[in-house]
Amino acid sequence: MPNHEHPKAEPFSNAEKDPENWTTGDEPMTGAQASYLKTLCEEAGDPFDDGLSKADASKRIDALQEKTGRGA
Repeated sequence: MPNHEHPKAEPFSNAEKDPENWTTGDEPMTGAQASYLKTLCEEAGDPFDDGLSKADASKRIDALQEKTGRGA
């Protein structure tokens, strides 16, 4: 029987990856990303761009989290 590792047993193998390397990074951002990004933009006083890709939205969220102090 093959040994399949459970993703939670290897937390670093399932760590965040650079959005530039996402296979679906060019797809439109998700509804959750859009909602959170809109909130962050409002808090930061920055314009909201609803045409971002998943990868670009992720990068923008990271930048705005840092700007607004909402980052981890």
